[in-house]
Amino acid sequence: MSALPAGPLLVEYPTNSGTAYEGMRAVPLETPIAIEFNGIGYGVMMATPADFEDFALGFTLTEGLAAPDEVLGIDTHAVEGGFVIRVTLVQSRLEPVLGRARLRVSESACGLCGMDNIAQVLRPLPTLKARIGTTRAAIHAALDGLPALQPLSAATGAVHAAAFCAPDGTIRQVREDVGRHNALDKLIGAVARSGGGFGDGFFLVTSRCSYELVEKTVQVGCPLLVAISAPTSLAVERAREAGLALVALARRDSMLVLNDPHRAIA
Repeated sequence: MSALPAGPLLVEYPTNSGTAYEGMRAVPLETPIAIEFNGIGYGVMMATPADFEDFALGFTLTEGLAAPDEVLGIDTHAVEGGFVIRVTLVQSRLEPVLGRARLRVSESACGLCGMDNIAQVLRPLPTLKARIGTTRAAIHAALDGLPALQPLSAATGAVHAAAFCAPDGTIRQVREDVGRHNALDKLIGAVARSGGGFGDGFFLVTSRCSYELVEKTVQVGCPLLVAISAPTSLAVERAREAGLALVALARRDSMLVLNDPHRAIA
């Protein structure tokens, strides 16, 4: 379920003649969403206020804090200025939460501060065990089918999407958000809540390929990540370390295969 766009917003449109006219345009909702685990404040993300349970579960999984069956409850509360998602985990998972929360205290808007945080960012990734076989034609089919499943993007032109696709290119689930990381977390949560796994398909994201997206993909065991824009150097390095098949600059007639250690793409 996607959030309705905010608006309408009155904007001025220039024309080729040099004159301008006023019109109405929808813009996507963006609001602070805080996530707590067993009462412990963990982080605040700027996100589209929709699919809260998907977001919380996906974030929990990609942060490596708990497995789906270790999440006892997810409750969302509207507060002044935004929302708080309160996640209840089994008691045995509190230590990872406390450890990561302590590291997050020293984060700042300009980046990461302190050697502990740098070590945490570059922590070893698990080696992927899942294998799939797909084709360039299947990836092109997924690219062709995705726009029709992006209502918020169609309305605003200002959000990212993440899709989970079968090896033949059939799109199984899609989530949208103003943040590319949030869109992927929401997608992961949606797939997990449906009882599905990640080893028999691939992720398709409508954004640049950052190392965070690579790490989230590896963390849940998905063997292939496809992005429509270019990757960063660290994204490529991390994908190769973990054995993740990685495709970037995916278009309907071309793509750049950056890593395919197990010949996933025919």
